[in-house]
Amino acid sequence: DYDVAYFKAYSHIGVHEEMLKDHVRTSTYRNAIMHHKDLISGKVVLDVGCGTGVLSIFCAFAGTSRVYAVDASDIALQAMEIVRENELSDKVVVLHGRIEDVNIEEKVDVIISEWMGYMLLYESMLGSIIFARDKWLKPGGLILPSHASLYMAPVTNSQRYHDSIYFWRDVYGIKMSSMMPLAKQCAFMEPSVETISGENVLTWPTVVAQVDCYTIQAQELETITAAFKFTSMLQAPLHGFAFWFDVEFNGPRQSPSSKKKKPDVSIVLSTAPEDAPTHWQQTLLYLFEPIELNKDQIIEGSVTISQSQQHARFLNICLKYFTGDQWYVK
Repeated sequence: DYDVAYFKAYSHIGVHEEMLKDHVRTSTYRNAIMHHKDLISGKVVLDVGCGTGVLSIFCAFAGTSRVYAVDASDIALQAMEIVRENELSDKVVVLHGRIEDVNIEEKVDVIISEWMGYMLLYESMLGSIIFARDKWLKPGGLILPSHASLYMAPVTNSQRYHDSIYFWRDVYGIKMSSMMPLAKQCAFMEPSVETISGENVLTWPTVVAQVDCYTIQAQELETITAAFKFTSMLQAPLHGFAFWFDVEFNGPRQSPSSKKKKPDVSIVLSTAPEDAPTHWQQTLLYLFEPIELNKDQIIEGSVTISQSQQHARFLNICLKYFTGDQWYVK
C-alpha cells in the first residue's frame, strides 16, 4: 500500500518539474552520458525510474540502439508522449511498471538511473538498481552513476534556531516562551531538508557510507553504522549535524588483470553545502538544545542509519555523540 502511494506521488508533474529545473542534476547527467558516449552508442540501455524520460532521450541522442525506459508511476504515460513528440519511438521503449515486475527480453549494456533520495538513501530506490543490475546487466556493463558517498559534519545555524524557537519569546508583545518546548519537538524531532552554506559547517566532513553500484548488495543497505570524531574549527554553538552526498559517473569496473588505466576525469554530482544548490539540498538533524563549542573541541560518536521495518523506503537514524564530558543520544 505504501508503494502505491509512493508511485502515485511521482505521477505529479510538480515533482518532475522540480527535478528538471535542477540544472546541476540534469546537466551533470547529460554531461556524463556524453562523456561515456563510446560505451552507449549502439548499445542497449535500461533507464530505471525514467520519469519524463529525459535521461532516456539523452541516451538516444548519444546514439544508443535501444532504451528501455521503466517507471511504475503514471508519469510513464507522459513519457510515452514525450518520446513520440521527439520522434524517438523506434529507439525508446517506455514500460509502465515496477522494475521488479516488467519483462525485458534481452540483457542490457548500460543501466542509468537517478535513484538518489534525501540523505542519499531515503526512498531506498537503490535496491531496484541492484535488482536490475543482477537480472539484466551484461558482464562488464556500465552503471551510471557508478559510485556514491554520504558525508556528515557538525553545523552551526543560529538563524534557523532563532526563526523556529526564539520567535516564541515575544510574539507581538505577548510572551509565549511556554511554546518553546513544543516548538523544538515540532521543528527538530525529524530531519529537516534545507540549504545551508559552507560557513555553517564547523569541521571537515566524515564519510558515513560509500556505495559501489557495481558490487553493493541489498542487505548492506539494511543497516549502516559509522563512527566519527570531529574537531571544531570555530568557537560557536553546535546546532546539529548535516548530511549530504556525492555521486560519480565512472566507467565499467576493470578486472585486476586489465591494463587499462582508470580515467583521469571523473564526473561528479555534488550536493555539498559549498557547491551549487540542488533540489536535494542538505539533510539536517537539529539538537533540541545547542551546545557551546570551543575551538578545537572534540565531538565524537556514531551514527546508525537503518531501513524502517514497517516501510523499507523510510529511514531510522540514531545519533550518539560525546562532547564536553557528556554523552547525548538523538
